[in-house]
Amino acid sequence: MKKIEPTKRTRVVREPHRGVYDRDPSYAILDEALVCHIGFMVDGQPYVIPTLFARVGDIVYFHGSAASRMLRHLGAGAPMSLTVTLVDGIVLARSVFNHSINYRSVVVLGTATVVDDVASKREALEAFTDKLLKGRWGDARPPTENELAATSVLRLPLDEFSAKVRIGPPIDKDEDLELPVWAGVLPLRMAAGAPIPDARCDPKLMPPRFERFERV
Repeated sequence: MKKIEPTKRTRVVREPHRGVYDRDPSYAILDEALVCHIGFMVDGQPYVIPTLFARVGDIVYFHGSAASRMLRHLGAGAPMSLTVTLVDGIVLARSVFNHSINYRSVVVLGTATVVDDVASKREALEAFTDKLLKGRWGDARPPTENELAATSVLRLPLDEFSAKVRIGPPIDKDEDLELPVWAGVLPLRMAAGAPIPDARCDPKLMPPRFERFERV
């Protein structure tokens, strides 16, 4: 594992034993999550915006319309945060106070820059697409020059970040262990249902394989 040195801003203070400062498990969380939340300030007002993202090496990319005020603001050098959270289970304790969830989360801090060259922009867009469904970039039509021009892509280096993870059963007080209350973990996972074709889709076309998700 590649250790990282936490900063004053990224060191986990609350429940410090849950802090993770290794690139490999942190990257695994980023790669599994589909949506991130981007935090930033504009005129002293805080904003948090959900968006898609993808990691390529030690860089996180996110994108949107070239007309996006958020992307223009961040591309101009505004400080930002990027967070993801995966919920793995509901932790049911014997006391209400000790109920919790099992989770994996990552917080990234830094400054994003605009991806200007077309080749790098295409690489980032391919990463976005194949994260949603592996191999989809090769199946669907690639973006046109006009579509590329209408899309802004920003890169955020993974230089300052940390992860936080909770696993395991509930943590009850000793005096609560004899209470006649069921306690344990209700596991949660993301699963894909049966594909729903577009009404205009050729019925002869087979849906792609959804290897990323467990099927229900």
